[in-house]
Amino acid sequence: MDRKYVMTALGYAIVGLVLGIYMAASKNHGQLVTHAHIMLLGFVVSFIYALCHRLWLDTDQPGLMRWQFYSHQVGTLLIITGLFLLYGNFADAELLDPLLAISSIIVLLSMIMMKVMFIRSSKLTGQGK
Repeated sequence: MDRKYVMTALGYAIVGLVLGIYMAASKNHGQLVTHAHIMLLGFVVSFIYALCHRLWLDTDQPGLMRWQFYSHQVGTLLIITGLFLLYGNFADAELLDPLLAISSIIVLLSMIMMKVMFIRSSKLTGQGK
């Protein structure tokens, strides 16, 4: 799972940097919030999750690991898409607010799942490998 997270983190970093370069070149920083969410939720949090999996988490929770990975990815992609549409003036806030609220809750639930995996991990208690 750590490799999946590193690969997605680097993908988000590329997208975030391209958006940042575009904003700098065009002198239009309207997507600053989107850029920040791509870099933080997409790149930084995904990379931190990769480190967590690599250093501390057992692989004896494959179902929860899968749910946590995909919920983080889906929630993050929905937030980024919603913010891009909102700050690019492609859709009204009234239309996007429910999407942004639901996707934020999905990302929160994925963070809670990570916490649960940490609590359950025997690597942390010295009982594991």
